[in-house]
Amino acid sequence: MPVMHFHVIWPDKTQTHCYSPSLVVQEYLQVGQSYPLNDFVQRCREALHIASERVRAKYSFACSQALDQLAEIEHLAAPFQTQADAQVLVTAFS
Repeated sequence: MPVMHFHVIWPDKTQTHCYSPSLVVQEYLQVGQSYPLNDFVQRCREALHIASERVRAKYSFACSQALDQLAEIEHLAAPFQTQADAQVLVTAFS
């Protein structure tokens, strides 16, 4: 199963390299696109759950790394929840 990393810049200009066990994230995010914070988190939630389920279908167990990555994204997003204009920029896939 192909692994994908996606790179993002948070509203405070910090960068995070995120993991997905599947290429499905390309269906939910686009390089060079900024997303409102809540939209970004929701897109990641959907993509990483699908990715985890693809692992389950192939190997008979969910991908804990995908679910851990989602938890990290939600944790990193939390401080920006009060910023009405908070955006997350997707900078690369690798």
